[in-house]
Amino acid sequence: MRAIIVRDRDAGVGGLTLTDMPYPHAAENDVVVRVHAAGFTPGELDWPATWTDRAGHDRTPSIPGHELSGVVAELGYGTTGLTVGQRVFGLTDWARNGSLAEYTSVEARNLAPLAADIEHTVAAALPISGLTAWQGLFDHAHLTTGQTVLVHGAAGGVGSIAVQLAREVGARVIGTGRADDRDVALRLGAQTFLNLDAEDVRQAGEVDVVFDVIGGDILERSTALVRPGGTLVTIAAPPTVQPRDGRAIFFVVEPDRARLTDLAQRLRTGRLNPVVGAVRPLSETPAAFARHRRTPGKTIIQVADEQGTVADEQGTPQS
Repeated sequence: MRAIIVRDRDAGVGGLTLTDMPYPHAAENDVVVRVHAAGFTPGELDWPATWTDRAGHDRTPSIPGHELSGVVAELGYGTTGLTVGQRVFGLTDWARNGSLAEYTSVEARNLAPLAADIEHTVAAALPISGLTAWQGLFDHAHLTTGQTVLVHGAAGGVGSIAVQLAREVGARVIGTGRADDRDVALRLGAQTFLNLDAEDVRQAGEVDVVFDVIGGDILERSTALVRPGGTLVTIAAPPTVQPRDGRAIFFVVEPDRARLTDLAQRLRTGRLNPVVGAVRPLSETPAAFARHRRTPGKTIIQVADEQGTVADEQGTPQS
């Protein structure tokens, strides 16, 4: 099969290459998925799990990417709840080969059924972004109706979903980002937008919840905005400072089949619209990693079309 691999920790994006790899093995309670579309996180080349398995052993060459949508091609021993030929979407394990390949092996419990009326390129934008937004806002920050939430990166893959979920529960949303992100954030439901290149984040005033995906100086300055009893949640880095009378939480998204199913249903009914910023063929993955942060929404890699036809280096189908 064809896959994107990385061998050298120091090579960064330049070390990503398209090559042939062995067809994956379906272990107990696994499924092999024929990948139609995949998502990635630009920073994952810096994650320890990209380079070593859970026992600390080197696992290069490594296939990155941890979001996928596709069709079940094979069931491992003891796997229940899914069938060969079924459309699915979800997360691959952090410490195993990922989704930027024609086939990948995934724990069945990390996948959810995908309705026929949801395109694979849209579904692949949901797993990490959707689960991260939900878990940050509701499982960790306990956002409720009438509260105010400051969403950093409001036009990005995670932030754009966080804006929509927060508005649905009746929260007031302040979005941040670059100037080009303003229209997207406001269209998704943010009532106010701050251009972080030209405006001080402290202009947002006090808020009940800060949802951070940026880190660094933005994270530090946002700490002072948390009202007494409020919460700052971040996926960027563990906070070095706690709000004066609140909490600061760093978390890593966890798989959740039931929540994935709920998010897909919200998509089907029009209550949630992932922002797919660009769709690229597998061969353009290195360039997509490099350009990702310049594109609003989530960049998706299309490995095959809806009929399962593989795209060539120019992105045109091959029989």
